[in-house]
Amino acid sequence: MNAVETVSLTKFYGKARGVSDVNLTVAEGDLFGFIGPNGAGKSTTIRILTGLISQTSGTAKIFGKDAGKPDTLADIGYMPSETNFYHGMKVREVIKYSAKLRKLDCTKESTRLCERLELDVNKKISELSLGNRKKVSIVCALQHKPRLCILDEPTSGLDPLMQREFYVILEERNAEGTTIFLSSHILSEIQKYCKRAAVIREGRLLVCDKVDNLVHTNAKKVTLSGISEPPKIDGIGNVEIDGDTVKFLYGGEPRTLLNTLGNLPITDINITEPDLEEIFMHYYKEDNCDNS
Repeated sequence: MNAVETVSLTKFYGKARGVSDVNLTVAEGDLFGFIGPNGAGKSTTIRILTGLISQTSGTAKIFGKDAGKPDTLADIGYMPSETNFYHGMKVREVIKYSAKLRKLDCTKESTRLCERLELDVNKKISELSLGNRKKVSIVCALQHKPRLCILDEPTSGLDPLMQREFYVILEERNAEGTTIFLSSHILSEIQKYCKRAAVIREGRLLVCDKVDNLVHTNAKKVTLSGISEPPKIDGIGNVEIDGDTVKFLYGGEPRTLLNTLGNLPITDINITEPDLEEIFMHYYKEDNCDNS
């Protein structure tokens, strides 16, 4: 069964575009990354999936049921990118209140999560840093052990050690069968932890595939020393120039590149696989916005 499935999902805010014709499938048990900068449509998609807003057209389903319905919301643990709590409440009161809204006693699990995240439950929300407020949001989203976790930019504000512990927790949940739907602009995290990912730009999906497949494309990262401008051939993108060193992604024929380089005064060459961030920028500079 698919945990998440959208068909031609479209949302307009008046005349402004939210998302357009998004076709997305996330299998149950996946650890899925949703990639795009601010304004790309990540949060709009997530708010439709969680029932916070309604789509203009198309469909969105959670475990085969229409998104936003009470019986689907019970299966979801949602963490928004920005969370506001009552400043006068203590951390433990907020966490308990969150569980009470679901008519559940999550004391055992919430205590365990707070200990792992080093969260002081006796402090008031007004006394917390951004990172600690993020921790409260994480506990509220995970304490009831949902079938699907939808997390919007969850690690912003967390220090590196807490980011690592957070992903350890997610991997443990995923190993138990929980589906993780994770939006982020930190591409190194997506590459390290996610199994599949989708890239969204200006409200449209550009590509959706296994992370390994996204990284291991035909494009190669080329670094040339001894020249101050890239070779004049087709298939070059993402050019960076630093003195007499030129870096770029190359997606053309290898023979064409090698023949061209033979006529240039290069002193060194390095050809490697690009990382996810470079692939992401490659997609964002393409003119083609067709869904994949």
